[in-house]
Amino acid sequence: MTFETLSAQAAQLAAAPYAAPPEDLPPVLAGLDYDGYRAIIFRPDASLRLGAHFSAQLFHRGFLQRKRVALYFQPLHEPARLIPYEARLFDLGSRLAGQSFPADLGFAGFRLHYAFPDMPVWRPKGFQEEFLVFLGASYFRLRAANQEYGLSARGLAIGTGAPEGEEFPDFVAHWICEPEPGARTLTVLSLLDSPSVAGAYRFEIAPGDPARIAVTAALHPRRALSKLGLAPLTSMFLYGQNGPGARGAEPFDDFRPQVHDSDGLCVAAGADAAQVDRIWRPLVNGRKQPQISAFATRPLAGFGLLQRERNFAAYLDVEARHEARPGLWVAPDSDRGAFADGAVQLFEIPSDEEYMDNIVAAFVPAVPAQPGAPLHVAYGLTTVGAEPVPAIPEAALARVTSTRFGSAERLRPLNPPSPRRRLCVIDFAGPALPKDADDAVAAEVSASAGTMHDPVANFVPQTGGWRIYVEWRPPDPAPPGDVVLRARLVRGTVPLSETWDAAV
Repeated sequence: MTFETLSAQAAQLAAAPYAAPPEDLPPVLAGLDYDGYRAIIFRPDASLRLGAHFSAQLFHRGFLQRKRVALYFQPLHEPARLIPYEARLFDLGSRLAGQSFPADLGFAGFRLHYAFPDMPVWRPKGFQEEFLVFLGASYFRLRAANQEYGLSARGLAIGTGAPEGEEFPDFVAHWICEPEPGARTLTVLSLLDSPSVAGAYRFEIAPGDPARIAVTAALHPRRALSKLGLAPLTSMFLYGQNGPGARGAEPFDDFRPQVHDSDGLCVAAGADAAQVDRIWRPLVNGRKQPQISAFATRPLAGFGLLQRERNFAAYLDVEARHEARPGLWVAPDSDRGAFADGAVQLFEIPSDEEYMDNIVAAFVPAVPAQPGAPLHVAYGLTTVGAEPVPAIPEAALARVTSTRFGSAERLRPLNPPSPRRRLCVIDFAGPALPKDADDAVAAEVSASAGTMHDPVANFVPQTGGWRIYVEWRPPDPAPPGDVVLRARLVRGTVPLSETWDAAV
């Protein structure tokens, strides 16, 4: 199987009526609960060996993973062959002990393991560690060495936030390609299908720190698609430095200071690294209704959902280790192609459950996709840990490291006091910022409604960064929707930081 052959197969699939993948599970598998499904474990000694440094393990069907996904092994110089289901590949757990299932049961997905070169010495020689999972619809999760799984990427998002509801395409088949014997990269080919579109994907995977995936896709729409989300990322934000973030949101009764897999969206626009403008949007939970925000870009340099808070003390969760969750950065190929004209859209869904992914970010093209007109997409995915990192352009721009709000009366009291006055405190860090109280550094601020007062930029010797204090006075009455506040550090007309873009 080659990507070109798979693209032709996707085009033929799109020309035919849609057929949903089978969900014909035996009743004992369909009736499994979470614990029963988690008890099904792939036997490590049955792993599919892939060159000297990789292996694959497979996921059983059952519980929520009902759809059959065809898995193929693609040898270097031979035809692809289907990986057949065999119960011996799994320890089925006590609830399913002695059960037998048909040979065509198939699988739900797979995960890849890799022998990281800098593995701790206490690991046995040749030990391979899981770093990439394809499981459920078109979801996949990637992590770098020394990171924990967090947010997910998806092959495609269709109709996210639309009144008629979202459509979730499926990866219905994967071809796991055998690498050259000593290679440290691996290729997976995947076939996507849904009522609205069929597509071929090539994932060129390079694990490490950071981990990278080069994604190439050929999409063949069955119908016109005005809400097509390319390179979608999905994450969880429950509450952060400023609680849920929405006006009037109820606080969470939790011992942990913060709970999130990502704390903000970063969007970069510009033709080259020297002309990049970056925006940082802190995530918000606690609204009464879902919120869609759009960030127009021309040209798009990249975007990502990031986890900037990297200190354990900010979370205090020994098991979840939110401080070790990766960010993911999406970088379109240099010709931009499908990313030439459109907007990065952020979808924030109210949630009080940390096991629910309630954040989606994707690039939505300005021109709707049309049947008979294939859409060719190419971009890179890179894991992000502590910043700055080379993957995110314009490292000279300082980044937002914290956002906090409180009563302006605490520091600037009026008589009589006004409960509507809010103090915004934004911290910035970056190697190019001045390291002393340089009077030439100033705060540039604005508000889409209400007024901003007395902006001040201060050097913070305790952190080596800079802080903006500014008071926001909302209009009376307050508008029903979000108000967008903006702030950045400047020296004269030259920006020193990315733009803080907060919805309040």
